[in-house]
Amino acid sequence: MSIPRLASAVLVLAACGGAQPQPGGAPMNRVPPPAPVLPIPTDRQMAWQEKELIAFAHFGVNTFTDREWGDGKEDPTIFNPTALDCRQWVRACKAAGMKTIILTAKHHDGFCLWPSPRTAHSVKSSPWKGGKGDVLRELADACRAAKIDLGLYLSPWDRHEPSYGDSPAYNAHYVGQLTEILTSYGPIAEVWFDGACGEGPNGKKQVYDFDLFWGTVRRLQPMAVMFSDVGPDVRWVGNERGYAKDPNWSTLNTAGMHIGKPNKNQTTGDLDGAAWVPAEADVSIRPGWFYHAQEDDKVKSLEQLLDIYYNSVGLGCVLLLNIPPDRRGLFHENDVRRLEEFGAAIAADFRKDLARGRKAAADNVRGGDAAYGAERAVDGDPATYWATDDAVRAAALQIDLGRPQAFNRIVLQEFIRLGQRVKAFTVEAWVGGGWQEIAKGQTIGYKRILRIPDTTAQKIQVTIRDARGCPTLSTVGVYCAEKR
Repeated sequence: MSIPRLASAVLVLAACGGAQPQPGGAPMNRVPPPAPVLPIPTDRQMAWQEKELIAFAHFGVNTFTDREWGDGKEDPTIFNPTALDCRQWVRACKAAGMKTIILTAKHHDGFCLWPSPRTAHSVKSSPWKGGKGDVLRELADACRAAKIDLGLYLSPWDRHEPSYGDSPAYNAHYVGQLTEILTSYGPIAEVWFDGACGEGPNGKKQVYDFDLFWGTVRRLQPMAVMFSDVGPDVRWVGNERGYAKDPNWSTLNTAGMHIGKPNKNQTTGDLDGAAWVPAEADVSIRPGWFYHAQEDDKVKSLEQLLDIYYNSVGLGCVLLLNIPPDRRGLFHENDVRRLEEFGAAIAADFRKDLARGRKAAADNVRGGDAAYGAERAVDGDPATYWATDDAVRAAALQIDLGRPQAFNRIVLQEFIRLGQRVKAFTVEAWVGGGWQEIAKGQTIGYKRILRIPDTTAQKIQVTIRDARGCPTLSTVGVYCAEKR
């Protein structure tokens, strides 16, 4: 395929055509925007995607039994986090740049962290706060005060509940508990499901009614995204290491799929997927998901966390990082320290965008309209974007950094409200009098972060080599991360 290239010595500036400016400074569109390449994200999916980093908090009777999976026979009196402080959790998560905390309101053991009237297997049967405590309430209040969102995980598998295995009866019980947590704690940003399933006391395997469960969430918390293997809003990335792959399509063919039997393209998504179901990459900061004292010296290193970040957020996912509260009801000091380092490192890596506001040019601009010009990719506004004419599937955009500058990170973002389009791209730098390829990939999507060798150049060129529709880029960022 022959790709049009911009002349290295001449910048065909996109800011031509005489469009009238809007109050914010961006020209008015004289040419209609590109038609969406379906499917496209909903508003709730966009709000979720833009968070990039969220937290998981596995907490419950397993914290006190030193187990990962309980059997439902635990004595509720073992649950007694005498120093519980959800405000400390929130502070630590915010230091890392996280925008949501998802709490295990009930894990497979069936123990409820709120005083559910449908079971005695809950905090109301524990000595914590004389049986008057409610972890969900304390976390909801702490999140609201700090302006961070709350998410909840309610395990469908309940190894304590007597009705489990009697599918209609248990599904009604589960929906009752789901209703309790979705109507008592304010807005919920994400509801997390998994497909763990077993036999009940009657020897029968429970059959979950996920259509009923999902419909309940939609009715009670319409802005909450729902996670499971297969969506309906957010899919599992396919591993618990926090790593995605290239390509990573936010589109998925869900026909015939169900929780516990995901699509073979779970990690990569589907190029021709009929539904918008982006990937969430989950991993724990420790080897286990619940707190174990013997893992206090096994907290992931800063280097490990950054590598996970670049291979999750940097490949278009949202990173869900688990931090398990300890028996005091606090994030352990080692975890807190690492979260602070993690947040500081990310902020440092992207402190200054060398491309922001620089001259930009493209070999094709939609209808010649400056509202879609190349400079829209470097204006710092996620609502504006460079776009080409409808028939174009391959195009190049060039940025002049003003002078030779050192950099080692490239950030690319598509305007995904109109769909994910890019199938192949390259990035080049003008080095030694010629273009030198410094990075390439398949998908971009919401965000693609490229770690490249230290490079010094004045000009870079992003070439879209193939796309599902006319390309749109809302961001081309250039950064120089410090060595650690």
